[in-house]
Amino acid sequence: MQLSRRPRRNRKSAGIRELVQETTLQVSDFIFPMFVQEGFNQKVEVKSMPGIYRFSLDNLLEELKEVTDLGIRAIDLFPNYPEGKKDRLASESYHENTFYLKAITAIKEKFPELVIMTDVAMDPYSSDGHDGLVENGKIVNDATLEILGNMSLAQAKAGADILGPSDMMDGRVGYIRKHLDSHGFTDVSIMSYSAKYASAFYGPFRDALESAPKFGDKKTYQMNPANKREALLEAQLDFEEGADMLMVKPALSYLDIIRLLDENFDIPIAAYNVSGEYAMIKAAAQNGWLDGDRAMMEVLMSIRRAGAKCILTYFAKEAAVILNG
Repeated sequence: MQLSRRPRRNRKSAGIRELVQETTLQVSDFIFPMFVQEGFNQKVEVKSMPGIYRFSLDNLLEELKEVTDLGIRAIDLFPNYPEGKKDRLASESYHENTFYLKAITAIKEKFPELVIMTDVAMDPYSSDGHDGLVENGKIVNDATLEILGNMSLAQAKAGADILGPSDMMDGRVGYIRKHLDSHGFTDVSIMSYSAKYASAFYGPFRDALESAPKFGDKKTYQMNPANKREALLEAQLDFEEGADMLMVKPALSYLDIIRLLDENFDIPIAAYNVSGEYAMIKAAAQNGWLDGDRAMMEVLMSIRRAGAKCILTYFAKEAAVILNG
C-alpha cells in the first residue's frame, strides 16, 4: 500500500516517541497543596484523600524535607482551624500570633528557596463556612474585601511569596494589590482563582479543612459549570486588576477553560487538580479498576497539554517519584 504519510513511523520506538513528544511534564510544574493544623506531633490522614495528611508544624517541617528533596519547589498551604477559633468576621486570619501565619514564617526560615503560596478566603476562619462575609443570609461583596485585604497583608508580612485569592468576590484582586503595594509589598505575587466553578469535586477538600458552608451553597459567587465566556470576563477583570497568574479550578472537567485562558492571556495560567479528582482516581485504583499511576500521569499531562503552566495537585509527590526515575 502506497502511503506518503505514515504517522506510526514517529511511534515505532520509545526513543522516537520521546524525541517528537509535544508536551512535557516536569516536577517544577507542580505546586503541592498541604494542610497545617494546631498542636504537636500531629499527622492526621484525610479519610477521603488517601495519602494526604493534616500536619502540625513540627511534622510539616519534616515532611517538607522529603517534598523538597523530590524537587518540588512550591507548596500551597491551607489551615485547619477548630470551630472555637472561627467567627463571622474571620478575625483569626490576621491575628499576628495565629498558628497559620507562624507556620508560613517557620517554613520560609527553614526552606528559604521554597515558594510558599497561601489561600485568601474567609471559609477556613468563618463560623458561617463561606468565602465571604454573611449578612442577613447573603454573602456581601464589598465588605468582604477589607477582611481579605487584612488577611493578605498579614500573610505577606509572614513571608508568603504568592497569594491565592480563592473567594471569587468581585474586585478583590485590585483591592488586595493596592493594599499590598501601599504597605510596601510590591514583590508579593497574586495567583487569582479567576475561573473557580461551583463544582461537586471539592468535597474531600472541605473534609480536610472542616469548612463546609453552614447553610446554602456557594453558587452566588462561584461560577456556573455551564458557562465558558464568563471565564473570559472573570480572567480579564483579574488581569486588569493586577493578577500575575490566572487559575482555573477544577482542572480535569475544565480543560477547555484552561485552553481558552491560555489562548487569550500572556501571563501564566495555573490549574488546580482538585481533591475530588484526586480521590476518584485513588478510589478506582484501590478497587483495581484502573492503573493508578498511569491514570495520574495521563491526567497531569492532559492539564499541561491544555495550556496550564503550573498545576496544583495532590499527586505532586507521587508524580515526582515517577518523573525523577
